[in-house]
Amino acid sequence: MVWSAIKSSLEASLPKSEFNLWIKPLECQFVNDQNLDLIGPDRFFCAWVEDRYLQLIQDIAQKMGVKGGIRLQAGPQKPLQVAPPHPSGQLRLPGIEDVQSRYRSLHPAFTFDEFMVGESNMLAQSACHALAVGDRTYGNCLFMNSSTGLGKSHLTQAVVHKILDVAPGTKLQYLTAQQFSADMVQNLKNNTMDLFSRKYLNSCEILLVEDIHTLIGKNKTQEELNTILDYLIKSGQRVILTSALSPKKLKGLDEDFRSRMTSGLVTDIESPDFDTRARIIEHKVNVNNLKMSKKLIEHLADKLKGDIRKIESAILGIKAKSCVRKKAPDAALINEVLGSLVENSADINAETIRDLIGRQFKVTTEELRSRSRKRAITYPRQIGMYLTRKYTKESLADIGNMYNRDHSTVLYAIKVITRDMSQKSGTKQQVEMLCEKLKS
Repeated sequence: MVWSAIKSSLEASLPKSEFNLWIKPLECQFVNDQNLDLIGPDRFFCAWVEDRYLQLIQDIAQKMGVKGGIRLQAGPQKPLQVAPPHPSGQLRLPGIEDVQSRYRSLHPAFTFDEFMVGESNMLAQSACHALAVGDRTYGNCLFMNSSTGLGKSHLTQAVVHKILDVAPGTKLQYLTAQQFSADMVQNLKNNTMDLFSRKYLNSCEILLVEDIHTLIGKNKTQEELNTILDYLIKSGQRVILTSALSPKKLKGLDEDFRSRMTSGLVTDIESPDFDTRARIIEHKVNVNNLKMSKKLIEHLADKLKGDIRKIESAILGIKAKSCVRKKAPDAALINEVLGSLVENSADINAETIRDLIGRQFKVTTEELRSRSRKRAITYPRQIGMYLTRKYTKESLADIGNMYNRDHSTVLYAIKVITRDMSQKSGTKQQVEMLCEKLKS
């Protein structure tokens, strides 16, 4: 078969891990001498393959007589495939009726092995791994929150992957809050809420619900999920919830529901610090078979802050330009890619803020980084930390490194300046004046 021959060629030319991750899951739906139609697990997966491998597949296919194009599309979403086939051809978790199931597609790369652990996400990763293997060290309920692109979905999917690996018979439910809400509405219309509730109360050993913040204003859904959480948590079942907002910022939620969700461990995921970003970039460089010096990796880590998806986009852009130009990435190529991804160097950054603080308060960088506890040093240092958090995407750990402090000291400084601005007009005026200088 043509597709089998193409896969064999790809297997010979790509690293084994790369082939298994991105080529092996593809299925051939149709092939003739004009077209080759392929199906991938989901849209994200297909977009990734299209960016990285479609041209290579096209070239091999043409050599094998396929004169037309390659068409790649996402196949229909299926339940997790861990039980014997249902007559319909779909697979389902044991003990759960397939008509009741709601599962998100699993990304093959979202595993614990592929997750880069750093100070910003260590607690979240440890708690997720413990719950995945049945360890109750961190309790049986976890609430994770972070801004987009920092790994919430990666960790929840890693939990599911791990459970399927070590305990595939586990009865689990993994879905978004939107899916839960839509499923509940449908069961209300069909007058089958008893079946809906029973799916979670009687057939669920671990529940994972993402994007809880989308339930703001949906009182009936909150009430139903609150009842389910109450039963599962009290009966010792495992629960993992994620949100783009911290619990205290979830305005419009029922207080009893908020209390129930946060009855266990609550942890946020910060933007990765420099060292973690460097390890993420080095890993992705190796996965993409790129040759890049440590100096260039550190340059990328210095520029690509915040959303990890920005790192993925940069690596894809670097690989694409490197392939087109048939040359290894150099500083010029990397800066060309960074130009469309990072803010202009003239924008406010941590160094600009520290320099301004030094000039304004007549202190040196060495003094700001010293262990001195003199008010003349600690006060400007705290304002510098506050302004850096306000105007940049630096993580608490990165801000701490700027001033030779740890992230807890940065957090304390931010709280102190925030409090003083609300209580002392002099502090407020001084900070506002510095803000104006930064903007100008």
